[in-house]
Amino acid sequence: MKRLENRIALVTGGSRGIGEAIVLRLAEEGADVAINYTSDRSRSLAEAVKDKVEALGRRAIVVRADVGRKEEVLAMFDQIERELGEVEILVNNAGIAPFEPFMKVSEETWDRTYNTNVKSIFLCSQRASDKMTVKRYGKIINVLSTASLLVTSPVIPHYQSSKAAANMLTKGMAIELGKYNINVNAVGPSTVDTDMCTDYLADPAIRQKEVEANPMKRLGTARQIGDAVVFLASEEAMQVNGHLLMVDGGLTVKAAQPDDHMDR
Repeated sequence: MKRLENRIALVTGGSRGIGEAIVLRLAEEGADVAINYTSDRSRSLAEAVKDKVEALGRRAIVVRADVGRKEEVLAMFDQIERELGEVEILVNNAGIAPFEPFMKVSEETWDRTYNTNVKSIFLCSQRASDKMTVKRYGKIINVLSTASLLVTSPVIPHYQSSKAAANMLTKGMAIELGKYNINVNAVGPSTVDTDMCTDYLADPAIRQKEVEANPMKRLGTARQIGDAVVFLASEEAMQVNGHLLMVDGGLTVKAAQPDDHMDR
């Protein structure tokens, strides 16, 4: 039997990149999946992911919602419950990282970043836990970042602070919801080669610096993030709660120092 056989999952921002990889890994393990997307532009991508899930023999639907807006979140969950069933595995994956240095960050960028990266976790998790607490079962997994722990760039202070806030929100929810047999955890990717990083990694020098900075001397993959999510969603992780699982090759445990120090 597969680890997530017949579970109902929702992945926000599930139409591409890490979100798509998470959707497919959940389906491979037996889950039926609701794939959230935000805009008309991403609908075709979400539909393509849906086709891949169905090719794996699982049910899937696509659901449009701006997950930073309460009324759209509530409508999204209502649709999922009508068409798939109650959400048992919630993966809060939606996120943005617009590059703007602190002195130039606009209020609009700040609000949009926090709405997508933090408020969406609050809104979706609150709605999902309504049913999870009654059922006394649920898995909430938030996709965070190495930026939850470290300043990873001088030009994304709004992103870094939002991911740190989401990390503390994860811990707070874990303490409150644990008594209902709901596990709340997070995964923290380092740089992953997806379309979100296409422009950034297009410069060969930047790509090489990212590789060299990582103790594993490679970039992570979207599937590796999906693997971590599957573990946290499975019965194998029943006693894991309030944890941020770093999938970063050891990047966040390596002090900034010349590499030759490691050889002496």
